Amino acid sequence: MAERSDEFRDLDVPSLQGARPNMPTLLTFVGAVAMLYLARDVFLPIAIALLLTFALAPVVTMLRRVGFSRVLAVISTALFAFSLIAVVSLVIALQVTHLARSIPTYQANVVSKIEAMREAGSGTGVFSQISSVLERISKEISETNSAAPNDDDVPTRPVLVEIYAPDHPIQVLTNLIVPMLAPVAMAGLVIVVVIFMLLEREDLRDRFIRLVGYGDLHRTTEALEDAGTRVGHYLLMQLVVNILYGVPVAIGLWLIGIPNAILWGLLAIVFRFVPYIGPIIAMILPLFLAVAVAPGWTMLIWTAALFIVMELVINNVVEPTLYGSKTGLSPLAIIVSAIFWAWIWGPVGLVLSTPLTVCLVVLGKHVPQFGFLQVLFGSDPVLAPHARLYQRLLAGDPDEATDQAEERLEEDYLIDYYATVAIPALALAEHDRARGVMSETQRLRVAESGMTLVANMDDIALEEAQEDDGDEALVDPDETKEAATEAGEGQRILCIGGRGELDDVTAAMLAQVLRVEGAQAVAENHRLMEPARIRHIPVVDLDTIVICYLNQDSLKHARFAVRRLKRINAALRVGVALWKPEVNEDEEPDLEAAVEAGVSLNADFLCADMTTAAVATLTVAPVVPLAVPDKVRPRRRLVPEREKVVNLS
Repeated sequence: MAERSDEFRDLDVPSLQGARPNMPTLLTFVGAVAMLYLARDVFLPIAIALLLTFALAPVVTMLRRVGFSRVLAVISTALFAFSLIAVVSLVIALQVTHLARSIPTYQANVVSKIEAMREAGSGTGVFSQISSVLERISKEISETNSAAPNDDDVPTRPVLVEIYAPDHPIQVLTNLIVPMLAPVAMAGLVIVVVIFMLLEREDLRDRFIRLVGYGDLHRTTEALEDAGTRVGHYLLMQLVVNILYGVPVAIGLWLIGIPNAILWGLLAIVFRFVPYIGPIIAMILPLFLAVAVAPGWTMLIWTAALFIVMELVINNVVEPTLYGSKTGLSPLAIIVSAIFWAWIWGPVGLVLSTPLTVCLVVLGKHVPQFGFLQVLFGSDPVLAPHARLYQRLLAGDPDEATDQAEERLEEDYLIDYYATVAIPALALAEHDRARGVMSETQRLRVAESGMTLVANMDDIALEEAQEDDGDEALVDPDETKEAATEAGEGQRILCIGGRGELDDVTAAMLAQVLRVEGAQAVAENHRLMEPARIRHIPVVDLDTIVICYLNQDSLKHARFAVRRLKRINAALRVGVALWKPEVNEDEEPDLEAAVEAGVSLNADFLCADMTTAAVATLTVAPVVPLAVPDKVRPRRRLVPEREKVVNLS
């Protein structure tokens, strides 16, 4: 297999070699998961304390800048945060107690609505059919029991006797306190760990760097800052978003008439920390209560409408404005992480799933051995745009390739997309063809898909052509030669593929770009360059011909084609586009360099990128004459054998 050329070595094609986990890394990962599961009672409070430390660290830093001492800033921040959590927990507990006492009063409404639903489903309804089946089954069971043998034949069953003894006061107190010991102990442990982490934050950071990354301080420091920024920003913005969601929900439920509206607002704030399913859980409980409270269905409709409107506003207005996608997690990663951490640590792990997974993604970003974590869970594209396009063309899926192109064309122009994405993608295909790893079927599939992509871009090209005339022209007469035109109006241009079907696709792209500028540009396939057909090209009706090549070893073929065309019509401008796989977007088109490079081929210009090719093609300049060799080689003459003998004698 041939070595990769320098041009293709510089391409931004991501390699997954560093992202593939080797066996020791997999064993380490499996061992870590097993340890997290078996020792969850130890790691769970530490994880909660670590995330709270990330969230409270900016507040401590702000207080220290104001003038607070380290101890005072930490104690003040911890006291405020945990007091707020305690107050919210107390309010939720009181509201739940009040709700539990009020539930029996709603029993009549629930029964009446069930009866109404049964009456509505009478006749041929599904509900009535299910009820009748259940009644028949119950009747058959009762008849079977009534047909039992005589009492003499039935064995006497022992009667269960329960001994009741009143609980001792100490036992009652023990039963009340013991279930609360574990949550209270965990809460106290979390508070202590958070305070010590905030006090010893710099020392813990230095110890972590010394333990993990002393040999690469830059990478370790960047990882710590990245993790702290992402997690802290996520927790802060998520809290703000949840408050902006929960407060209007509580007010709306109170106006509708739902009891304990404060409880549902607080639960909505808490449950929204659980990705995706949290808002659903927060909505279901008030909906059930709306069914039980009112005899009609109006309250249920208003409650459902309130939650739907709030979800639409939060998801489409508030979150994109305040939060965005700062965590760097893909939507699928959020779901998978929620399932994983819920399995490891239960409901608390479900709430902590997103920030914990953010830490894993940061680990994969900065530690090569765990790069697969960023590939699996990160939101950044793992393939460059041109590599994604090549993959779609290779799979024969021009529709998805068109969707990707349209997304990019929302910000870029068509010529920029072709220069930075499409041409490099086709260069990858040509490279695979040249080194023999692409079959004939795959090559034709890529070419056909590429042609379909170009055809799908016709509407966008038409829109760009109809843009305001005040926009910046592709060819600026002040920066080019005096004979340059501001656009391609009236120019007749033919773009031809050089040696294969992939070259034909690039010729079609160039012709489309030239039509955007107003030129009468058409594209033809490479077969027109065959010696038997090249004389049939209507060179009299053309101003310029551009021959397009993807293979960098095509200079000899280009020189031959240019000489043949200029011999047919000496007044014809002939240019060569020898596409390079990498393009510098900030580099301005150099027309003089393109002309100088084309002189060696007897061409009017030689370009390597789409922008320079379009500028050089649309520029009206004197034709480069066909060079005549300084010394004509004499033709080889066959010497008769007799003459050879005489000369030798």
